[in-house]
Amino acid sequence: MAESDVPHWSIELGIADVIENYGSPMPLSELATALRCDPSRLHRIMRLMVHDQIFKQEPINQHTVGFSSTPLSRCLIKGGEKSMAAFILLMSGPTCLAPWHSLSARVLETGNNISPFEVANGKDIWSYAEANPDFSELFNNAMGCKARLTVQATIEGCPEVFDGVENLVDIGGGNATALSILVKAFPWIRGINFDLPHVVAVAPKSDSIENVGGDMFMSIPNADAAFLMTVLHDWDDEECVKILKKCREAIPEDKGKVIIVEAVLEEDKEVDEVGVVGLMLDTAMMAITNKGKERTLKEWSYVLRQSGFTRFNVKPIRAVQSVIEAYP
Repeated sequence: MAESDVPHWSIELGIADVIENYGSPMPLSELATALRCDPSRLHRIMRLMVHDQIFKQEPINQHTVGFSSTPLSRCLIKGGEKSMAAFILLMSGPTCLAPWHSLSARVLETGNNISPFEVANGKDIWSYAEANPDFSELFNNAMGCKARLTVQATIEGCPEVFDGVENLVDIGGGNATALSILVKAFPWIRGINFDLPHVVAVAPKSDSIENVGGDMFMSIPNADAAFLMTVLHDWDDEECVKILKKCREAIPEDKGKVIIVEAVLEEDKEVDEVGVVGLMLDTAMMAITNKGKERTLKEWSYVLRQSGFTRFNVKPIRAVQSVIEAYP
């Protein structure tokens, strides 16, 4: 059993939703009835979740205790404002867990760029998502969970990045979660949510956001600025250069820019807790993608220079990612 299995159970069973809606400490008997669960088995799961501080156990009277919500359990509510439910279901589900069992074999291999994900599931992650609509929906909802946290950190940490940007194209924008937050925070921005056709076909419609399907390796819609959040880490340097060159073609030469939100790994330094998350993400890229990786500042400088950008700056935010502004 992995530690990630515990919140996975709560999400699948809907425990956090039921307890939150109850509004006061909920007795086990009522929780079991609401979930249609076996009370004794539910008790054993709840005992572990209380130990892990996912839920609190509080006395109702002399003879009965109940379970109540915590800030952590509210992250497990499906569709909640701060929900991470889809992300947890994605990363702890069988499709994304299976590749980890092949990771050591990949490390031993040389010259093989087939990802452990493809070994486990028969297709690379993008082809698999296109062929499996349920997985595609879960994947895009999971990326939306991450986007809510990272975009908010970007808005709070460096809002000036969006000054003067009237049109913003979000490349690989998925279900437009990131753009929805950005256009609300900066109402002068008109957004273009750009992703693969099967992704934008089911993306929500909005007056301030246009959904456009296409291939970022072929062409990107024109805009004042291009926005790439946790997209480039899916690809190797050569592919990143191709994407960034298309971004450069899509923005004005004189005042355009590309806004990249990605981890910038520390090099030859002891990392803090946030930096460790970046190292873990790098390992995840090795398991899930064919050639993806997280990058150091030196590696970012290389791909940006190779793509024709003359200057860039890096702004840290309260997240594992940083904001990179690149200029033609």
